[in-house]
Amino acid sequence: MNEKLTEKDLLERARNICSSREYCTSDMSAKLSLWGAKEEEVIKRILKKLKDEKFIDEERYCRAYAVDHFRYQHWGRIRIVSGLKMKKIPDQIIKPAIEAIDEEEYLRSLRTIIASYRRTVKAKNRYDLKGKLLRHALSKGFESHLVYDILNEVSDD
Repeated sequence: MNEKLTEKDLLERARNICSSREYCTSDMSAKLSLWGAKEEEVIKRILKKLKDEKFIDEERYCRAYAVDHFRYQHWGRIRIVSGLKMKKIPDQIIKPAIEAIDEEEYLRSLRTIIASYRRTVKAKNRYDLKGKLLRHALSKGFESHLVYDILNEVSDD
């Protein structure tokens, strides 16, 4: 795109995409740079306007990110927190969003992930099976103590 967009054009474009889905400050800053906003002051002014007009709300973004990645990607809390930190979201905003995930639904999801993977995994013995199930659940971002507890329930069957 060779056209030079004005600050007003950039703001309007940002408003349009923010009205269709949630964006965090770092994502929008990257988009503005991609669109040709080279000066840091221009980006800061646009971001401030978007925040003032509630097009960008870090807390709302964080809640949506946590719930969506838990429900649809089947991520655990550790992976969700890591993803949010990569987007430069402060810890005091991340914590309430993570706590909003229902504990019963969280454990039910972890049990489902382990049970579903157990049906497809090939293992030489029980020890090998538990190791593979553990690694799979940990790679999804679930806490090790919860995974151990559920694996112990499964092995007692």
